Amino acid sequence: MTVYEVLKFLGEPLERLTKAGIKSNDYKYIKLYEDYNKARKTGEKVGYVVAVLAERYQVSERTVYDVVRRFGQDCKSVSV
Repeated sequence: MTVYEVLKFLGEPLERLTKAGIKSNDYKYIKLYEDYNKARKTGEKVGYVVAVLAERYQVSERTVYDVVRRFGQDCKSVSV
């Protein structure tokens, strides 16, 4: 299967994700966001949680903050 064929097959869902303001590579941060929410529910401080997750997932603290902000936002309205 070629890149073109994959894009042709997944074109509509990718277009909907883009219109909703979702980055196509954000799937890799789902577990990070779940871990963040779990730690916050147990009362851990934001700075500590961010530092631990940045090290655990080998990303910058800025990336963790950005992911948490993006994942917590409502999707932009999607025209159907």
